[in-house]
Amino acid sequence: MNKAPKRLMSLDAYRGFVMLAMASSGLAFAKVAPLVRNEHSGESWGSAWTFLWDTLAYQFDHVQWTGCSFWDLIQPSFMFMVGVALPFSMQRRVDEGENPARQFLHAIYRACVLIAMGVLLSSSTAKGINFTFVNVLSQIGLGYVFLFLLSGRSLKALALSAAVILIGYGAWFTYQPINPVEATQTQLQIVKSYAEKAKPVPPYEWSQFRGHAAHWNKHMNAAAQVDRTLLNKFPRPQTFWFNEGGYQTLNFIPSIATMIFGLMAGVVLRSDRSDRDRLKWLIKAGFVCFFLSMAADTTIWPTQWLPLDLQEQFYEHSWSLCPAVKRIWSPTWAVFSAGWAFWMLAGFYWFVDIKGWQKPVFPLAVVGINSIAMYCMSQLFRGWIGDAFKTLCRTVDQIAGWSFGLSGWTDADRWVYAPVLDNFIRLCILWGICVVLYRKRLFLRI
Repeated sequence: MNKAPKRLMSLDAYRGFVMLAMASSGLAFAKVAPLVRNEHSGESWGSAWTFLWDTLAYQFDHVQWTGCSFWDLIQPSFMFMVGVALPFSMQRRVDEGENPARQFLHAIYRACVLIAMGVLLSSSTAKGINFTFVNVLSQIGLGYVFLFLLSGRSLKALALSAAVILIGYGAWFTYQPINPVEATQTQLQIVKSYAEKAKPVPPYEWSQFRGHAAHWNKHMNAAAQVDRTLLNKFPRPQTFWFNEGGYQTLNFIPSIATMIFGLMAGVVLRSDRSDRDRLKWLIKAGFVCFFLSMAADTTIWPTQWLPLDLQEQFYEHSWSLCPAVKRIWSPTWAVFSAGWAFWMLAGFYWFVDIKGWQKPVFPLAVVGINSIAMYCMSQLFRGWIGDAFKTLCRTVDQIAGWSFGLSGWTDADRWVYAPVLDNFIRLCILWGICVVLYRKRLFLRI
């Protein structure tokens, strides 16, 4: 048997990896890929190069509605790790002599602060307070007290709680009637919004599915209908009709299940099981999540590697009891993304805590230890850092008479890969700030 660790270096590394990915803004791969395709079209080696950039663009951007990319796994990983960390923070508070009542009050305090931070960060570019609760911090805050109340329960009780939440939420989503008058008004508002931007309405903006699955369509679902009532009770400059990305406040309910899965992993990692048994449990948990989610929605199977004729045959016999949609956190998505979170945590746990390779992940851990600070800086300062650096580059150009040809830095606007370098430099600056904070022993805690 192994003694339960007081702190997981692997968790800090995993959290830092996710936060750096988030702060990178995808390194602008999605923006650069079309430019690369145009620049190298017709060249003998161009197809392989453009395939690489198209792959990077897909993985570092959100999917339109159903499916999954690496970028879609950032938020569920962050929420999953909230659950993983809870048993460790609870034990620390017990060791410090805190009684249950004080711990509960702290959980309420933390939830309120997270919700407020999410709202304020969402309002950073608005003229007033933008009362929206789809920011990841707000989503965690809305579900945190429920998660706290489940702490200390057995693995079976936690699994049952997650199942009840997901099945109940999925049933409500499927059978809640959609007001046809409100749906029509919303569609008109969407068309009007795109017309004001002089953009065409994207295909299937609100009609991704038919039949029973139509209840999971963008803007035309039960959670979106609740937001059109809930958010209009707050002071707003104009009536709220839809969230452009399709994100909804009630996503926090199935997200509680995501955090519960993380809580289960935290319970196992804090147990006196052997390192090998802990690792095996994480891997098996991931397998179970993949089996359940892929049985509920066959469209998330990795069929893109099959020949086209086999893909067509597969889709003829495919089914989707509940689509895997990240933007509305469908139950299938909650389980599927948890499978990846279990496996990623297992990988970091094996590499860092079992093999003991801690020095290679130190650059990640310094961010993971200060994840809230990194998140706030990326939301508030990232644009300012980029603008300041562009000004510096323009000044150097003018003094030296050079032209770097970096898109957005000078008027030359020649180098197609400039956005990647731009985002990478911003990321390095944010990471450097985290290193300074770590050396000064300054950590943002809630």
